Order: sequence, then structure tokens, then C-alpha cells
Amino acid sequence: MTHPRGDVSISINGEEKTLRLTLGALADIEEKLGQGDLSALQARLQNPRVADIILILHALLAGGGAALTLEALKASDLDLGEATRAIAKAFEALGGEETPGKPQTDFASGEG
Repeated sequence: MTHPRGDVSISINGEEKTLRLTLGALADIEEKLGQGDLSALQARLQNPRVADIILILHALLAGGGAALTLEALKASDLDLGEATRAIAKAFEALGGEETPGKPQTDFASGEG
């Protein structure tokens, strides 16, 4: 299946959902993680907590049009490894490694 740049599919509760990195999703992530700017957010994402990953996933799901509450997401049947890989792919939409504001975290391996 082909996706527009930045769209990533993920299976949640057996249903395919779309993650999309939008400006609104970035703003939501920044707000929810309590970071004042993209540099501070990038630093925090060097060693993300599971709670951070869930909040980021929720924002990206909203960007992709999914109407899933944070509470419903927390209770979902979800593979954490798949989620971190999908988040990393969604952030690739920002461009290469040199892109300003791009979290340099390797979500797929859990390393930053």
C-alpha cells in the first residue's frame, strides 16, 4: 500500500490506523511533553519513556484522522516495537538527519 509522504500505517486493536506528522501533531507533542521548543523536545526524546511514546503516538494518530482517546489508546492491543518503528517513520517526513527540529531518536531500537 502506498502512502502520502509522512503517512505510516499501524495496527491498533486489529484495525489499520494512519499516523501523520502534521504541524498540529508537533504542537500537541510539544505541549503534552511540556517542552518549550523543538530543541528541548529533541533533547527529551533522546531517551523517551513509554508514556512519551504513547503521547507521541496519540498526536500522530490524531494527525492521521483517528478519533481515538488517549485512554482508549493506553488500553489498546498495541505492539510497542511496531509503535516505535511507526513513529520513527512518521518523523522521517521532516527530511534528512540534518533537518532542524527533527528528533534524532532512533525509536525503532530504543536508542537515542
